[in-house]
Amino acid sequence: MKPTILITNDDGVSAPGIRVLTRVMQQIGNVIVVAPDGPRSGQSNAITVHTPLRYRLLEKSEGLTIYSCNGTPTDCVKLAFNDIIETNPDLVVAGINHGANSAINVIYSGTMGAVLEGCQHGVASIGFSLCDHSHEADFTAFEPYILRIANETLKNGLPENICLNVNAPIGEIQGIRISRQCRGVWVKEFARRTDPVGHDYYWLTGYFENHEPDAEDTDEWALANSYVSIVPTTTDMTAHAMIEPIGKWELQTQELKTTDINR
Repeated sequence: MKPTILITNDDGVSAPGIRVLTRVMQQIGNVIVVAPDGPRSGQSNAITVHTPLRYRLLEKSEGLTIYSCNGTPTDCVKLAFNDIIETNPDLVVAGINHGANSAINVIYSGTMGAVLEGCQHGVASIGFSLCDHSHEADFTAFEPYILRIANETLKNGLPENICLNVNAPIGEIQGIRISRQCRGVWVKEFARRTDPVGHDYYWLTGYFENHEPDAEDTDEWALANSYVSIVPTTTDMTAHAMIEPIGKWELQTQELKTTDINR
């Protein structure tokens, strides 16, 4: 029996990246695509709560079914599990994203939001991204790595609450590095401009400031040195190392009263 693979993305159902990912995944199993009907980048784990969700069938052939949805990437995965597919898939993959989802970008990414949702459903899930925002991005060098990583994930499985964030550099690839998320922040994130009637508005821009450029175990280092980066990522956002230290704070030494809170 071929595995069933659920695919989504945040660039929209017609984006070149998802078409490439679909073709690669068809080499492995039966593919069901449920993707947004247009770009939904930067949606993270957003879900639609004030607008009715709808999906429609775009294509159905042997081993391939494609749906579009008016929701977010996470909506697409939720709808797939709740209404579209009869049994859970063997693998959830998202992408190929046009642009990296390395370092802090993982918390903003609609691609990884969908991956985390698949992980929450207990299914091995992978996000694939290429460091190229161009609509004409060349995914050729990345394709064999996608195939290998997907096959190995199906073969070995992933622990509960663990998914994979996979990013690839542009151009020639030297190999694969198992990495950790690089520490850093986006700076100068908004450009202030003035509209024709004199009102200010803001346009998202900025650049990533790497706080550990010399660390060779990070995803940013791997990408800068022409490696595919795989970062094991968890849905558990608990800072476990801080449970004991915070437990020593004077939080339960006296009964808190309303008058204390209102001061």
